Amino acid sequence: MKRTLLFALTLFTATAAFAQSLPAGTIVYALPKTSIKLYVEATREVFTAGPYAKFASKYLGFEVPVDNKESCTLKSVDLRWFVEADAAQTSTVSLKDSKGATNFLAMTATGLVSMFEQSTTAAVPWRFANEARTQDFNNRGHEPHLAKESTTFYRTVKTDKGYERVPVQQSQVVEKNIERRAEEAANAVYSLRKKRMDLLTGDADNVPAGDALRAALEEINRLEQEYLSLFVGKSSVDVQSANFEVVPDPGQTKQLYIVFRLSDTEGLLAPDNMAGRPVVLELTADKKTAIPVVEEKGKFVRYRIPEVVQARLLDGQYLLLQTRVPVYQLGRVVAFPL
Repeated sequence: MKRTLLFALTLFTATAAFAQSLPAGTIVYALPKTSIKLYVEATREVFTAGPYAKFASKYLGFEVPVDNKESCTLKSVDLRWFVEADAAQTSTVSLKDSKGATNFLAMTATGLVSMFEQSTTAAVPWRFANEARTQDFNNRGHEPHLAKESTTFYRTVKTDKGYERVPVQQSQVVEKNIERRAEEAANAVYSLRKKRMDLLTGDADNVPAGDALRAALEEINRLEQEYLSLFVGKSSVDVQSANFEVVPDPGQTKQLYIVFRLSDTEGLLAPDNMAGRPVVLELTADKKTAIPVVEEKGKFVRYRIPEVVQARLLDGQYLLLQTRVPVYQLGRVVAFPL
């Protein structure tokens, strides 16, 4: 990353009254602090069970889910850290003489009081852009929805021999039950598969060639998938992206932060939304190295030495990622004499 001197990033613009109270040659600067940003992508699947799902085992020979379901899973997580000015930690330094100014500029040039240049990113909505679509199962087979059934009635008729029961055939239109429609859809699947095999093996009466054969096979495949969806169901998948930021608090004993929450029905949620399960960022500091204390006499500049921590992102007991991050506000503030 490109490095930028403290003056370019952390000098505060004081008010006129405050500026008049400072001696000539005195500047105000801020110590750096670290913020951690996570770029998260999640996929949400809305599954709609097929209307003939419970008959798939009987007529097609395999089991399929019979209940509607919504689920959300993390697709990718990217952790980045940035350095910014800590408005709560400001100091002043007098640079009236040329030697003090030269020493201060040399110090910032070596990186002791400097910051990484950071870019800004646009806000990303937390909710899915598209609502779950309702699946439509209009294609329920190549046979008509209604079927004819024959029923035999008997009528008593007077004859020369007396009264006799005479059968009378009567047809009526009744609605097919769901299992019969499932059977017809399964038969259509097998019929399409047989036609495809005949075309591929050349057993059909009129086998098209070239692009015509390719188009015929594509249409057979499409129709087969439509019939199969009546058993296996349909899924719609939406992708959601969101950014979440954590600023570690040095006053917090345990460095555990709920960065965001994940819900099967609502996707990525804010940390304070209890509708989803928490995804936690855990910061564990390495063993601190003893730093000698410099007696602050004369002119000096305060600066921070960051604490390098192990950053672990956890979804329950599942480790999503782990990396090392320098966190300035968890480190030591020391003085550098000018």
